[in-house]
Amino acid sequence: MPIYEFYCPRCNAIYSFLSRSIDTRKVPPCPRQAGHRMTRQVSRFAVVGGGRSGGGEGEAGQDLPCDEARMEQAMGTLAAEAESLDENDPRAAARLMRKLSSMTGVEYGQSMQEALRRLESGEDPDAIEADMGELLENDEEALVLPGTGGQGRRGRRAPPRRDERLYEM
Repeated sequence: MPIYEFYCPRCNAIYSFLSRSIDTRKVPPCPRQAGHRMTRQVSRFAVVGGGRSGGGEGEAGQDLPCDEARMEQAMGTLAAEAESLDENDPRAAARLMRKLSSMTGVEYGQSMQEALRRLESGEDPDAIEADMGELLENDEEALVLPGTGGQGRRGRRAPPRRDERLYEM
């Protein structure tokens, strides 16, 4: 039985629902406030990130809302390209990251843009990691999510809380 995750923007929370059948169209009402409209989310294990573990996770391991359909389409399109990526060609990795950004609407902040510029110039990824690793890890603006007004991960509000209960769909 699948478990689906939904985000309620009014509650700023992610809820998990157990479904007795596969139903990718049904959107349940918010468990906290039945009138609130929720959106389906990509599960934690399926979210793509900018090279960091946890993908779509924000500070303290909390998920960030994203457009599931757009992310799935991008991943499907880029999967074959990623499999055939030449690991010894930093320019190819940069092209793939730029394409992912273009397809998902996720933009890169200044430090990530600098790292991509260095990759595009053919610089060794290990050298970039040595120079910028800590900066990229601590940069709250490394990823600018769609709809956050250029405010990176911080957005206009705290990352959503995750309700640990499992609801029936």
